[in-house]
Amino acid sequence: MIMIENKDADPKAYEPYAGTFRPGHGDFTYLAKFGIRDWRGGGRASARETVARVAGGAVAQAVLDKQQIRVTGYTIELGGIQATERNLEVIDQNMFFCPDMEAADEMKKRIIEIKEKGDSVGGIVEILAQGVPKGLGEPVFDKLDADLAKALMSIGAVKGVEIGTGFQSAKMLGSENNDPITPEGFLTNNAGGILAGISNGADIVVRAAVKPIPSISIRQATIDLEGKARSISVQGRHDVAAIPRINVVCEAMVNIVLADHLLRQKAIQ
Repeated sequence: MIMIENKDADPKAYEPYAGTFRPGHGDFTYLAKFGIRDWRGGGRASARETVARVAGGAVAQAVLDKQQIRVTGYTIELGGIQATERNLEVIDQNMFFCPDMEAADEMKKRIIEIKEKGDSVGGIVEILAQGVPKGLGEPVFDKLDADLAKALMSIGAVKGVEIGTGFQSAKMLGSENNDPITPEGFLTNNAGGILAGISNGADIVVRAAVKPIPSISIRQATIDLEGKARSISVQGRHDVAAIPRINVVCEAMVNIVLADHLLRQKAIQ
């Protein structure tokens, strides 16, 4: 068991929204599902629950460490600013954990600009898994890429996942998308390290699309619990973007999936 106490709760900040649905939040669907909702900003719809994922991911990392498997998450896009370099040595040298220092500087300017407007932004986190052995993953329903996609999509703010060339592969020819094989290994890695749901020994490359933080001070149209039209401006302690806090959550979920499949494969062997 891992228990983490929340010693910094402030439900008073949410009292003005107790009877009003917040656009972009799970308020509406949680009420439809359970008949109740936690208007205080907590509950399972809150990003606070991801602390348990990070704790679990740390345990999974201990399993991966024994196999020299390294998982690294970093920001490749934020607020429309894209990283063009993949220099992992600099991701700890900027606040966005971006592998491109010039892009990180532009991201900072963009965040300040958006914050002043009372709005929020989304972005893309790329997760790189190095040292993953060949043969992890099941052939049908528990494909490695399927489990990775589900794990990342289970994070509240993630709205899309791609592996390797992902959606770009839909625009490519087979001769372009296939990864030629040589005695030394694959010449390219469009597959993102996974073929037929099973790891092929190349680096696993996964990207997660993160939506903007829904709590914004810009006034929006909504309804109250009685279905009457209302407008809302959400105040309080809210980030402009889930990035970079979500990066370590993405890493943790990839850790958990890889550790799970690693242990399953050992059982098979």
